[in-house]
Amino acid sequence: MRGVSGKQTRGLVVGSKLKCADNTGAKIVRTVAVKGYHGVHRRYPQAGIGDLIVVSVIKGTPELKRELTHAVIVRQRRPFRRPDGTMVVFEDNAVVLTHENGETKGSEIKGPIAREAAERWPRVGSTASMIV
Repeated sequence: MRGVSGKQTRGLVVGSKLKCADNTGAKIVRTVAVKGYHGVHRRYPQAGIGDLIVVSVIKGTPELKRELTHAVIVRQRRPFRRPDGTMVVFEDNAVVLTHENGETKGSEIKGPIAREAAERWPRVGSTASMIV
């Protein structure tokens, strides 16, 4: 994994509900853990754009419900600043279900995704229809 330039604002904590932006059959997922997060005692683990997280499927097809899987965050409502000074805000929080190595499980991604997520995860970027 390549790092993302600049400091990313982390807008999601463990327990957050997110939309699933791909065609795997999952509709809503809940964050369970953040991979590679090193925090402070008693602080909720936080995640931001491009982070790999472990999620549990809350709403979706019966085969996927209550299944733990990996996902990459592609949109967040919390504003974040890019190195060139522009602020980016999305309408919702969304993830794409992936394997542990970043290979997407679905064949298409609905809606725009952040450029930071596409740069860090090439398979997610190549599957996306629109990169902002």
